[in-house]
Formats: sequence, structure tokens, C-alpha cells
Amino acid sequence: MHPLAERIKREFPDGFVDAVEWRGDLAVTVRPAALHAVAMFLRHDPEIDCDYMVHVSSVDWPDDEERFEVVWEVASIRKRHRIRLKTRVPESDCLVDSLTDVWHGANFMEREVYDMMGIRFRNHPDLRRILMPDDYTEGYPLRKDFPLQGKGWRDTFEFLNEKA
Repeated sequence: MHPLAERIKREFPDGFVDAVEWRGDLAVTVRPAALHAVAMFLRHDPEIDCDYMVHVSSVDWPDDEERFEVVWEVASIRKRHRIRLKTRVPESDCLVDSLTDVWHGANFMEREVYDMMGIRFRNHPDLRRILMPDDYTEGYPLRKDFPLQGKGWRDTFEFLNEKA
């Protein structure tokens, strides 16, 4: 197991789920209840020192009980390593902790995940749509069960053409 994954597993034995290293990239999956504490550890432990938020994304696994996976990719500029921190949540309770208080750069990216996938972020400072119109209620466009032709777009385009 990767040494950083071993440290996380040792520090958070109840929260650690899995670690995978592939082509030099480390991904660590933790339980949602441990997510914030693990993030704080990655940010503030001097040996790990992940001071930079690279990206926040999500994956839809519609056939899994824990349908949604949220992924924060963080890096240490000084230590020259990166880690993907992951957690999984079911569709019935798509709520995870926001990590904006740990890495401010997560703000807009968490909003995008909320807007496109419907995953809510507890304690996010401004959780509202960022790509879709504020009044869009037709679902979440990046979920795999969202129709390829979209929902409600015809009305949107007709409205825009009327204004032109």
C-alpha cells in the first residue's frame, strides 16, 4: 500500500475504506462521516501538506447502492504529490461535507457538482446553481438517467429566440 494511504488508514481506521494506486496516482476512499477530518489531516499534516485544490468531480454509478462518488483531487506543491480523496453516498441521501473551509478553491467546483449531479454539500457557503438557470427544475444533467436530448431545453431555446 502507498505510504500516504497507510498514514491515512492508521490515523482514521474507522473512516478508511480503500486505497488504489494506478500509474502513480493515489486514490483514497473514506466514509462520509470521516471525510472532513481526513481532509483537514491532508491539508494540515506537515508530512502530507496538501495545500492546493486541483479539482472536484463526481461519478454516477446508477446500479450501485451508493450511487454517487464525489472526488476531490488535492496536491502538495512543496511535497510534489497529489491525492484523490473520494467518498460514496446513496441517491436517497446525497449529502456530503463541503471542503471549502479546508480548500477555498473547492467553492465553485462543489457548486458545479451540485448543479450537474444534485449532490448537496453540508456547510457550503453559497450552494446554488452555477451553470444551469436558477429556476431549472428538470433534474441533473450529468446523471446517467438524464435523457440525452435533455429536459425542458426546447422552452429555454424558444424563450431565447423570442428575445433575440
